[in-house]
Amino acid sequence: MDLCPRPPMAELPFELLEQILCSGCLDHRDIVNISCTCRRLREVCAARGKVWRRKLTDRWPSMMKYFRHTDSLDWLEVYKSRHSAGLAARRIVASFTKMLIIERRIPCEGFSNFDSLGYPEHFLEDELLSILDDKSGKCLMLKYCAKKILYFMRQETTLCKLKAFLQQPAEKQTMLEGAVLIDQYCNPLENVCLEVIQAQLDEILVKVKVLLGVRNSRHPSLFLQEGTASYIEELDLQEQALDALNHVIFIEMNFRGNVADFYNPLNSYIHQVLITKTGIPISLSVLYLTLAERLGVPLEPVNFPHHFMLRWCQRSHGSSHLSDYLYVDAFGGGKRLTARECEYMIGQHVTEDFYAAVSTKEVLQRMVGNLLNLGKRESKDRSFMLLRVSLDLYLTMYPESVQHLLLQARLYFHLGIWPEKVLDILQNIQALDPSQHGAVAYLVQHTLEHIEKRREDGVSGVKLRSSEQQVCYSVGLIVRHKRYGYSGVIFGWDPVCMMSPDWIESMDINNLSNGASQPFYSILLDDGSCSYVAQENIEPHPDPNEILHPDIDLYFSEFSGTYYVGNDELRHQYPEDTDFMVSSNSSI
Repeated sequence: MDLCPRPPMAELPFELLEQILCSGCLDHRDIVNISCTCRRLREVCAARGKVWRRKLTDRWPSMMKYFRHTDSLDWLEVYKSRHSAGLAARRIVASFTKMLIIERRIPCEGFSNFDSLGYPEHFLEDELLSILDDKSGKCLMLKYCAKKILYFMRQETTLCKLKAFLQQPAEKQTMLEGAVLIDQYCNPLENVCLEVIQAQLDEILVKVKVLLGVRNSRHPSLFLQEGTASYIEELDLQEQALDALNHVIFIEMNFRGNVADFYNPLNSYIHQVLITKTGIPISLSVLYLTLAERLGVPLEPVNFPHHFMLRWCQRSHGSSHLSDYLYVDAFGGGKRLTARECEYMIGQHVTEDFYAAVSTKEVLQRMVGNLLNLGKRESKDRSFMLLRVSLDLYLTMYPESVQHLLLQARLYFHLGIWPEKVLDILQNIQALDPSQHGAVAYLVQHTLEHIEKRREDGVSGVKLRSSEQQVCYSVGLIVRHKRYGYSGVIFGWDPVCMMSPDWIESMDINNLSNGASQPFYSILLDDGSCSYVAQENIEPHPDPNEILHPDIDLYFSEFSGTYYVGNDELRHQYPEDTDFMVSSNSSI
């Protein structure tokens, strides 16, 4: 029998105490309480120690990619900041759910709300991602708004990077970085990262060098330092490098031009080309040129009509004679053509100007131009998202293009989104080109009418139950979602779904038994958000209780014990609902 008393926790070795407190059994409140017990435990729970770093890792594991293992930070402050950022982000997302339900749109200008919070952007982004990763299914509207916010936040960040990129001297701009920025802007919810793409190209380069080493163990490409811009002088050595590159990417790895689905926009996105190993001439050329340069072979982009290519100088660098170049067709497996063969391939006479090398900015313009053309012919996507993003990119590169500004204004006007932005664009067009006065005046007039109509629609009209017999529930009723179990109180209803086609598609409404043609209810939820739910998905709550939503007082005057009583404004909008609610409860 052990007669020695068990030592108190504070007397355990420091490392063992750290291990216990980092075990994951305790939450942040427990750590705070423990640190208040004595000086020794306060030292173990020091703000810069392992315990708070572990709490941060356990609660938000994705956050640690922003820190190095050797970082010595005030982890308690980081934890508190991340916690506060999460609460603030959720409040804004919840407020957006209300805007969406009442105004039928997410206000584009509202994303500046996140900038004003003062928290690091990656904290806010991490919280949005945590909302999207929620598997409970209880916050579909919250997810929809979080996805939209994250989409535009990342686009705004990418646009800033693209503007900075375009302001750099031409010699510092690389086609790969520019192409990745275009990819990121068009696919903001994808994991598109320049470092990841460069790492994938590094793997390809290793394979090329292995093959090149087998063929010529002294080849200078094998000894080029990473990050240097030195080129091999001898043409035969350049040819050996290109032959090895062709063999690896077109034979071993089976990269190829996407002839079967040439007009698919995925062919233009660098990360997708690396996944599918298919692309169009310009996207394959960007990858080919980047790899060739890493091997010490200088290639230049050539903007042929209908077929983007690369040129390879066979004489002194910078020669202006067409006969001094071969033209590399990355879309055609790296085949090398003479100027005459190029003309035969594209099927038309080409002037010497078309054989000249173009700048990185011109290459990006062509990439964006391709996406613009695809966006114009796109018919399936009623939101015209591809056309919208490609216009944004084009106008970032050419902000004074009146033709594209007018197209953007007409597009926003057609979609009925962001009318205030339409007016700004039209004012800019008028300043750049007064001859567009007729088109500008027409759009200004109709945009102002749209704004006025939206303002009038914001003043709620009267809704009568007697004319909408299919509406089963009334405002003030506390309901429960049949599938997900969450509770809320109805503060509005529509006889059919009034949301945009984009929302209907995103929320999978058409797969419901009655689709979008059934009544939909606006509901205040306990988590501070709002939801818009089909009638077939809700039922009266069997045990109704008060709903803790910050906007309850905006719609209701009191809680009766089983339902909420609408205030004067809500009773005016739904004059028959109160009597219906009272009679329904009296019959129970």
